[in-house]
Amino acid sequence: MQNPLNIAVVGSGLVGSLLAIYLKKAGHTVHVYDRSPDIRKIQFSGRSINLVMSNRGWKALEDIGLDDEIRKIGIPVEKRAIHTQDKLAYQNYGKEGEAIFSLSRGLLNRKMIDLAEEAGVEFFFDHKVWDVTLPEASLHIGETERGEWEEVKYDKVFGADGAFSRVRHRMQRQSMFNYSQEFLRIGYKELNIPANADGSHKLDKHSLHIWPRGEYMLMGLPNLDGSFTCTLFMPHEGENSFADLKDKETLVAFFAEHFPDTKEVIPNLVEDFFKNPTSYLVTMKCFPWTFEDKVALIGDACHAIVPFYGHGMNAGFEDITVLHNLIEKYGDDWTTIFSEYENSRKPNTDAIAELSYRNFMEMSSKTADEKFLLQKKIEKWFSEKHPDKWLPLYSRVTFSLDPYSEALEVGDFQNKIMEEIVALDNIEENWESNEVEQKILELLSKK
Repeated sequence: MQNPLNIAVVGSGLVGSLLAIYLKKAGHTVHVYDRSPDIRKIQFSGRSINLVMSNRGWKALEDIGLDDEIRKIGIPVEKRAIHTQDKLAYQNYGKEGEAIFSLSRGLLNRKMIDLAEEAGVEFFFDHKVWDVTLPEASLHIGETERGEWEEVKYDKVFGADGAFSRVRHRMQRQSMFNYSQEFLRIGYKELNIPANADGSHKLDKHSLHIWPRGEYMLMGLPNLDGSFTCTLFMPHEGENSFADLKDKETLVAFFAEHFPDTKEVIPNLVEDFFKNPTSYLVTMKCFPWTFEDKVALIGDACHAIVPFYGHGMNAGFEDITVLHNLIEKYGDDWTTIFSEYENSRKPNTDAIAELSYRNFMEMSSKTADEKFLLQKKIEKWFSEKHPDKWLPLYSRVTFSLDPYSEALEVGDFQNKIMEEIVALDNIEENWESNEVEQKILELLSKK
């Protein structure tokens, strides 16, 4: 058992709430601060992409006994439904029985805060943290940046306050602190497919629906109430961009041309499009993530990624698993805990940032490409015959706990092999042949 400490967590999002539960159950006093009002008391705004929980996220919930509670508010999604201009194709994510879970961000966040309060965590909403005195682990809280601040001292502070973290902002002002942020040219806007009158879903509810169109795409994930949260991803400027769709007529004509099968299912297109904000997508990296044994960053505060692998939350929850294991191992030696935490996680979060960035290319362009779909079929066929020799990249990232950095490295190697295979003569006709199987085995042996 560790010595009980007074710990502050800045940020009441998903990672902050779950971390607070872990720390509370380890015997510490935990206070969570958030600059926003209590999410349970406000209407959630239209700027969300549904979350998908996969094995890494479930592990963090299972280890603390919360997985059953969260499964109740999710929908298993086992495949992609790919809507090209003229047909609908399905592509399974993993093996039979493997699925990611679609969760509403607002619903999940409210639930996590409830569970944290039940565990004895204390929340302070509408409390703006403007600064942190790092060596003292003290927070400076006040109404405005220029007004009076109150100083509150803790034994440890965790910054779980997202991509534009105030805690990290203070850490950035030290020497030898590396930081980068990169915005995509692509932004996103939330749209909605409402439920049928009887509460059922208008589209297959066990699929992630994608309308791939190259530079832009539409995506939809199911909700418990029969609706789908849809996200339109497109460039901010230029041809086929948000800047282009400036009035009702242009918008309706654009959707009629490029997403004709959505006309019946998105009745509030115009209203949602002009009411909901256009949001930005950023990849943020930094190092170090900790200051001495006093302050540590976690989740998006130290590794914000773009949402195209559905791993922002899963990577943040995996941070908690790693941190928890180190606390179990080293007890009160927080210097070692923090050092091993940041050094073991950094290469893996860099890897998932790269994989997420690449997955936009896959979802927006390649899912509509016959060669790519054939490659996926060959991979699935081969991995079912040789599960010990080939785990597809998506499965390695989503349905395993292998390090992200390993997934990236192995995925690159597998992709080189597949490039050779799909270039073989008559591959479309004989991809299930002994000859192709032997060729893949031969290429694998060269590693």
